[in-house]
Amino acid sequence: MRDAGSDGGRPDKGEDAGDRRPRAADGWEPPRIRGRDDVLALVQKSLRRLESRHGPEVIVIEGVPGSGKTRLLEEVCVLARTAGMRAFKGGGDPEGQLVPMAPLLDALLATDAPVLDRSALRAGATVADQRFWLLREIQDRLERAALEQPLVIVVDDVQWCDEATLAALRALPERLSGHAVMWVLASRGEAPDHVERTLGRLKEAGARTVALPPLDSGAVADVVADLLSATPGPDVLSAARGAEGRPLLLVELVRGLREEGLIVMEGDRARLLGGRIPLRFRESVDQRLQQVSPTAQELVRVASALGRETPIGQLAEMMDRKPAELHPAVREALASDLMTGDGVHLRFRHDLIREAVKASIPTTVRRLLRRRAAELQLRHGVPEVEVALLVAENAEPGDRWAIDVLRRAAAELSSVEPHMAAEISRSALDLTHDGTAERGLLLAETVHLLWQSGRAAEARTMGGEALEGLLDPEAEGRIRLGLAMASSQHSFTEAVRQCRDGLSLPALSPGLRARLLAVLCVALASSGEVQEAERTLRPALHAARETQDLSAEASVLSIESVVRFYHFDMDLALRRIEESLEIASRLDGPTLSLPHLWRSMLLSAVGEADRAVELVDTQLRQALTDGEADLTRTLLMTRCRLLLDAGRLSDARAEAEAVLSMVDELGPGDLVDATARYTLGRVARHRGDPAGVRAAAEQARRMLADDSVLMRNTGAWLGALSADAAGDREAVEHCTRYAAESFEHLGPSLAGPEDPTDHALYVRITLRAGLRDRAEAATRTAERRAAAGPRYPVLAAAAAHARALLTGDVPLLRRTADLLEGGSHRIARASVLEDLGVALAAAGDADAVGRLDQALELYAEAGADRDVDRVRRRLRDIGVRRGSSEGERRFGLTASELKVVRLIAQGATNRAAAEALFLSPHTVSSHLRHAFAKLGVNSRVELARVFAELEDDDRTGPAG
Repeated sequence: MRDAGSDGGRPDKGEDAGDRRPRAADGWEPPRIRGRDDVLALVQKSLRRLESRHGPEVIVIEGVPGSGKTRLLEEVCVLARTAGMRAFKGGGDPEGQLVPMAPLLDALLATDAPVLDRSALRAGATVADQRFWLLREIQDRLERAALEQPLVIVVDDVQWCDEATLAALRALPERLSGHAVMWVLASRGEAPDHVERTLGRLKEAGARTVALPPLDSGAVADVVADLLSATPGPDVLSAARGAEGRPLLLVELVRGLREEGLIVMEGDRARLLGGRIPLRFRESVDQRLQQVSPTAQELVRVASALGRETPIGQLAEMMDRKPAELHPAVREALASDLMTGDGVHLRFRHDLIREAVKASIPTTVRRLLRRRAAELQLRHGVPEVEVALLVAENAEPGDRWAIDVLRRAAAELSSVEPHMAAEISRSALDLTHDGTAERGLLLAETVHLLWQSGRAAEARTMGGEALEGLLDPEAEGRIRLGLAMASSQHSFTEAVRQCRDGLSLPALSPGLRARLLAVLCVALASSGEVQEAERTLRPALHAARETQDLSAEASVLSIESVVRFYHFDMDLALRRIEESLEIASRLDGPTLSLPHLWRSMLLSAVGEADRAVELVDTQLRQALTDGEADLTRTLLMTRCRLLLDAGRLSDARAEAEAVLSMVDELGPGDLVDATARYTLGRVARHRGDPAGVRAAAEQARRMLADDSVLMRNTGAWLGALSADAAGDREAVEHCTRYAAESFEHLGPSLAGPEDPTDHALYVRITLRAGLRDRAEAATRTAERRAAAGPRYPVLAAAAAHARALLTGDVPLLRRTADLLEGGSHRIARASVLEDLGVALAAAGDADAVGRLDQALELYAEAGADRDVDRVRRRLRDIGVRRGSSEGERRFGLTASELKVVRLIAQGATNRAAAEALFLSPHTVSSHLRHAFAKLGVNSRVELARVFAELEDDDRTGPAG
């Protein structure tokens, strides 16, 4: 990273300590900001809000090059520091887009009292999921700093920011929404699509946008008057119109006219001498360059070819001179006001100046300079990712050195910047010749990176073209294996196709064949093609054992457990997963599947949801400690589903929202995201959240269009539940058809892996829609499952509840309630108790009130507000009124929210609270967001005050 940014409150080197406005080496001062009063008023208003700690402020400034964005950002920092705030300034660099988060890190590190710890960042750089780790660290440090003093973070040239920085800019304003942090971003009007998406998301979230138009004639006259310290005459103003209202061009034009002696003073009035046409900007820069020595000219031109900012030592080496010999030339470059410097680096005063100088260098010479610069940087230990753009831009086809550099850079970037890694890999591919073995390998690497960066269509296109030209079956098989593994996150159907195509190749090595078979098993089972997975098990297990591939063997055994689950053989399913885990424990690396997660889901399905949550919690703590982001997200996905099964709705919602919030760091994950959205839909139904139910219905429609059986069935079940909540019987009829068609087949019929108690819920909604035949089919399925697993009370309870709903059998409802007594499926038990209470009330049985009260208590503990209201109505119908009940809640907060709020109110950061409670920071953020809404606060300062008042009232009130 290059040194850039703010000093956190102290004047930069080379700045006047009084007004902190930059001065040129020749004493020329930039004029006052003119014509931007509306922007400055908006900034000052936001600073006042920030000073009162009202929460986040985000301003996006957009304008063409030279419109004064950078000058405005400097003024923002001055105003912030004057108000006693800490200000940090960084910016994107066209040459530095391969350094993850460089603009943000430069801003936060370039100060005497940096927000971040450089040694900690170096340690974090060794973590595989670097973007996740860095964002987590930045968020935590900014939280700590904002607790002490309001912060203003300024990022210039967003159009040149890398993908990791853009992800941070999308995520951090929302995650720091309770803190006094202001973000001011500037971008050129026509930014790349992925940058526009980032800015669009910020605007949707409430960011205020300011477009900088050309200066009007009055502002132009004011700027010229400031520059000349005189009133400009009509001829001077006429010439000034050539700057098109752009402040930078206007300043350069007036300076050029004055330096050429074309402006004369007559009293306090300036006029243009003669009728000469004013110099254009590029000519002005070139003329200024001609006024310095040949050595200084060479230095400026070489610097323009290398980048926005260049170390003086590197310039000396490029010019074959000693650094001391360049001191006079450096002074001249600074005096010309083309460049600024700090004694170590030289930097162009504006990108337009650099572009003008660079345009004067012949293309061939510029390419040679940049190639040599890349070689020198690598020789001095600069990471390959930082010079990859230089190398790619200036290499010729067949350049072995360039190809190797680009491949290594792509590999290094793959885990943190897959989008840029794919582009670098593609650049290396463009340099290789057709028909070479190296080209086939690079094709496989590039296809994998395209998949990893979410560009599925490009990957398929390139993969198809690559496979058409490969003659070596082993190489083709490896490409197909890579495609299958990469596509598993996005499309299990595609993974199945790639594995089958790979297995059809002749003369594959035994090891490759074993891997293809294992991945095929995993993909088939994960997509819901359980019958096909069963047919593949025996050859896959044989191949894995023959090649002694423990990872493949453990994975195949875990899939055998899945198959046995859908055969309703719970005992064998549990034995197989334990065997898989035992083999996995002997591995140094990961397996091709995640047996730990399946074990937890399996335990929940047989009635041990609480124990399953505990097991996942243990794994989650380790993943958070190790910084394994992808595993953390998958564990959170599993945890949200288990919490839903256990009836802990608020916690399930928090974890599901945490999963979805990780898209910024890790990209989308179809199955993971679908599970989280399914959980949110179920929670919305129980809580009576119409907006959440509508969102679930929309998500269900998307899932129904998926090519995976599991995704389609899950979408159908979610759609049926959403339609039932909305009273749409036609949609219920449509969506429940999918499960009805699959009840008699091996595999998932409802959301997979299935919660067996959902069969009773299916019976309830199909009976309500008049679909008795479907209700009977679901009941038969539940009864077959119960008969196959007599040791598991939850299975018998699910079958009994379904049958009781069909027949109205009250004794059977009593038996069901007894079977679920003390179990971890709380909402399922509450549902049975409610049904039993309703049936007893209809029969005039006095026990009805007790049963409905039990249901009410369980629903309240779960946070199922809609269900609570329904049971209260049932009690009122039989003459019993129950007051508001919040279960374990205080101040309207759930137990989990209360724990988080108490720590935050005491001054803990999200990360500190997460570590104390063994949660992910994303989960803490979700709990905190809901607590803010419930308590009616917008910042942590307000939260601490309101929470202290509530606790004080609680202690001193009648209950206290």
